[in-house]
Amino acid sequence: MDKLLTFSDVELYYDNVHALKGVSLDMDEGETVALIGANGAGKSSVLRAITGLKRIRSGEIVYQGERIDAREPDEIVRMGIAMVPEGRRVFPYMSVKDNLLMGAFTRIDRTGITATLDMVLDRFPRLKERYSQAAGTMSGGEQQMLVIGRALMARPRLLLLDEPSLGLAPKLVQAIARSIVAINRDAKVSVLLVEQNSRMALRISQRAYALSTGRIALSGRSSEILNDERVRHLYLGGEL
Repeated sequence: MDKLLTFSDVELYYDNVHALKGVSLDMDEGETVALIGANGAGKSSVLRAITGLKRIRSGEIVYQGERIDAREPDEIVRMGIAMVPEGRRVFPYMSVKDNLLMGAFTRIDRTGITATLDMVLDRFPRLKERYSQAAGTMSGGEQQMLVIGRALMARPRLLLLDEPSLGLAPKLVQAIARSIVAINRDAKVSVLLVEQNSRMALRISQRAYALSTGRIALSGRSSEILNDERVRHLYLGGEL
């Protein structure tokens, strides 16, 4: 497989807070890769660095063979990277339809947008049922489907998901997990999944990285990490 994304010794700060400390990781084309770790470990900072929402202080981020760590966020979206932020940030007073179309704002291929919209509605039938409804009146699970669908409207090659299971009931977590698997398998979209729900993340990904206080604590095949005693120490505050 070709390398889709490579982090090399990335350092990132929020003022004097050292959020990422020499982080190196990579993704192959077609993979689902999980980033797990406790709250504040640096998982979301990795996504913010990729999308250009936060500038790195040093290191390199390479996507499809091109450095992107100095590019603007809108340019990064046009290169094929879409992000679903934590917290289900819908446009609450806009309809489901208009929320979805906002995801295609960088595209000019009108016919292609219509085809993508049909694909998203087929993947998430509940959105078709709620098509004219204001997004803010939907349940949390429905809003999560909407923000994932909105990201897919950009027709990304790499989808970044920040805590998609947060605050959802177990049944809805399972539904979102199945959707992520289908997006990766059927739509051929690579997925970088940030999750505190490590069991779910490890079960639906091929590889994983565990972060601890801004550093990569361990990495490997998800099936192996799922049964690794050290993962429990990450959540219990122990030392690796």
